[in-house]
Amino acid sequence: MSLMTTDYDTIAAISTPPGVGGIAIVRVSGSTAIALVEKVFSGPDLTKVATHTINYGHLIDAGAHRETVDEVMVTVMRAPQTYTKEDIVEINCHGGIEVTNQVLQLVLRQGARLAEPGEFTKRAFLNGRIDLSQSEAVMDLIDAKTATAQKAALNQLDGSLSRVVKRLRQELVDLLANVEVNIDYPEYDGAETVTTKLMQTKTNKIMQELDELLQTEQQGKILRDGLETAIVGRPNVGKSSLLNCLLHENKAIVTDVPGTTRDVLDEYVNVRGVPLHLIDTAGIRKTDNQVEKIGVDRSKAALKKADLVLLVLNASEKLTAGDRELLAATQDSKRIILLNKTDLPELIELDQLDVPKATLIKTSAVAENGTRALEAALAKLFFEEGVTSTQLDVMVTNARQASLLEQARSALQTVLEGLKQGLPVDIVQIDLQRAWEFLGEITGDNYDDELMDQLFKKFCIGK
Repeated sequence: MSLMTTDYDTIAAISTPPGVGGIAIVRVSGSTAIALVEKVFSGPDLTKVATHTINYGHLIDAGAHRETVDEVMVTVMRAPQTYTKEDIVEINCHGGIEVTNQVLQLVLRQGARLAEPGEFTKRAFLNGRIDLSQSEAVMDLIDAKTATAQKAALNQLDGSLSRVVKRLRQELVDLLANVEVNIDYPEYDGAETVTTKLMQTKTNKIMQELDELLQTEQQGKILRDGLETAIVGRPNVGKSSLLNCLLHENKAIVTDVPGTTRDVLDEYVNVRGVPLHLIDTAGIRKTDNQVEKIGVDRSKAALKKADLVLLVLNASEKLTAGDRELLAATQDSKRIILLNKTDLPELIELDQLDVPKATLIKTSAVAENGTRALEAALAKLFFEEGVTSTQLDVMVTNARQASLLEQARSALQTVLEGLKQGLPVDIVQIDLQRAWEFLGEITGDNYDDELMDQLFKKFCIGK
């Protein structure tokens, strides 16, 4: 699908986070954006200033008393060299809640419409400035929790995934063209044989590339959403101390009283570029205390949905029945076992721990020992010694992209099976066409309006 710039109505929204700050930005986009803001701007004539310039002045409420709303800097950017490929005006005003809202209301009264969530980025897509995968990268960039996640999002925003997908689509188009030649000119001897062999070779090659892309899905999901990491163990083994140690701040209450943590606490931490969504759970044990029991139930629920389990054992005590139950309950999970409180005399029976030595790490949350070894183990478990720059070059970052790649791969698998069964090439080309269409949905060359609306509704207003 070819996308061309369209003359939409003019929209406006606050593009900076709500709250008190030094500066806030009200963004206006559309064919009348410049003329609209000029109506309430006292300063250089915005309709005559050069593009991509910032201009000092005041916003004036053109009512009966012509009151000054704020002292501002107004940036004028003319189409098509803008984010939306439309005329854009950005009003830099003081960052108070009231003054920012007054500026927005003043603009809306001039005829602009309040933008919907993600509408600026949606226009950038519809006007052909970015494709759909790049649009998703915008939100990934905003939500990035680590510098590594930021780098992956920037690569996708730069078109790293788009370029691969578009190249694969072109290879499919070339292959389809070859099939059409075979159908239109069947008199050429051996044409079908050549076409069949070519189709098998090309299809296998494209499937291999799709497999390589799909292998990045787990890493992309981790960088985007973080690893759901449950810290579990019996009461008073040092779970909350470990959380505080990883966060480098006293977030969780720590006492010598078992059962202090009654609810699930969660925080994000950056471990060698990998965002961990740490969940400090209540100590799992049998209890008659109703409040503590609720906490234990929530801990068990967190354990079930965790991508990674940090099982904390008290190295200064012998193994208990509760420890053994937790070892059994987590044996099928990706886990690292922490032998905590190693600053005290060691009493735990290591020979009774039937687990790989690589998953055992000795720590002392109090003395802050063992955290580097833990960080190295975490990075290796999911990224083979951390995240490399090569891995970040092209990465599948969400379930929508992965699902479409899977469907494209499935269609190509059907092509190979059809050829193996001796079906004519003009029959199997239908599945080649389907694979081409699925890949087009990744970049938005083929898209569904309802799906697009749902995607952009996840964006914040003003982006």
